[in-house]
Amino acid sequence: MSRSIFFSVGEPSGDQHAARLADALRQADPSVHLRGFGGPAMAAAGCHLDLDLTRHAVVGLLEVLPKLRDFFRFADEAEQVFRDSSVDAVVLVDFPGFNWHIAKRAKRFGIPVYYYCPPQLWAWGGWRVAKMRRLVDHVLAVLPIEEDYFQTAGIPTTLVGHPFFDAVAEKPLDPMVMAGLRRIAKDDRGAVAVLPGSRSHEVHRNFPIQLAAIRRLHQMHPDAHFMVAAYRNDQCLWCRDQLSDSDRDLPIHFFVGATSEIIQFSRCAMMVSGSVSLELMARQTPAAVTYRIGRLLHEFGKRVVNINSITLPNLMSDRNLYPEMISVGPIEPAVDFLTESIDAMLSDEFYFRRLKADLAELRNRVALPGATKRAAEFLSEQITSDVRSGDQPHRFDDAAGTVDSVTERSRRMPAFGRRAA
Repeated sequence: MSRSIFFSVGEPSGDQHAARLADALRQADPSVHLRGFGGPAMAAAGCHLDLDLTRHAVVGLLEVLPKLRDFFRFADEAEQVFRDSSVDAVVLVDFPGFNWHIAKRAKRFGIPVYYYCPPQLWAWGGWRVAKMRRLVDHVLAVLPIEEDYFQTAGIPTTLVGHPFFDAVAEKPLDPMVMAGLRRIAKDDRGAVAVLPGSRSHEVHRNFPIQLAAIRRLHQMHPDAHFMVAAYRNDQCLWCRDQLSDSDRDLPIHFFVGATSEIIQFSRCAMMVSGSVSLELMARQTPAAVTYRIGRLLHEFGKRVVNINSITLPNLMSDRNLYPEMISVGPIEPAVDFLTESIDAMLSDEFYFRRLKADLAELRNRVALPGATKRAAEFLSEQITSDVRSGDQPHRFDDAAGTVDSVTERSRRMPAFGRRAA
């Protein structure tokens, strides 16, 4: 029987992960119908987009508030799909503030909900775990720390691994881009990757810090070249517009859609905190990490965040493999931090080689490919068994907060990794 899966994906990185999952699901069953909210990568993978949700990616209460009406309207549109169409499962990818509403509406129509790349409740916002337990039938964890956390919370969980490692293992580097980088830098020992973020607000907040550091580093390392890897054309143009007349001789080069090639080619990187740090780790590229936030959010974060690092490889290793800094207030301390960190990676060969060796050890331990295939196999087996049996889960009762019978079935599913008891 043909199956129908509705995706809800709001982040650009999640769009890439969901697109690979869509490819794997279609390979397993070409008749599967995929639709929902996502981005251009999902559309290219054959998923019918009801909405390009990645265009509305926001972080923080102050950014969410102006779009609240839009998000509620989007959730209502999803509910209309659940009411009018035959949807066998909903797959959520990150973006929890909005995806809770999608899960709640799916439950009203008895549709099982799976969370792939779940929100990092183990890092902050642990009070939301009760909501996860009530609204989500099964978590497909991408990090070991997630598996342990959600299992302990009593949520059926399967560790599939992180899809970023699939992207690194499966995506061939473009030889023309690599050749172009070699023509620019000639020697990768002087190439510095600049990763300003995938969301526009991240780019606007963090690239001015990176640009100020580039100006200083150029004086210290005149042979170095700085490769800016933008996620979208409009972000690339915005970054170029920040250059002043005095930057005419600055060896800075702008690219769109060449992030992997730039990470592979460069000696080191300056980056905004995010999941791209996993690709840097997989490619053994040392980096200095910054993330700029407002004072209000920083004060709030100090009270609710339960981790001591903003960089995933650091959390995986319990070591500060990637020097990092949260920027609040004046930008000068962050500019100093980036300048000193990248200078050390360019100048201190002993320090640089030690970083490379530590990253290689961590990569060999955790960067295992195959996450997307395991997730697709789990979903295919789970959903196929539901369709064949005609077993319909109970409707979700908002007031009682009951969990439908799909949760009990998901506990019995054989899959990669350990599951919640």
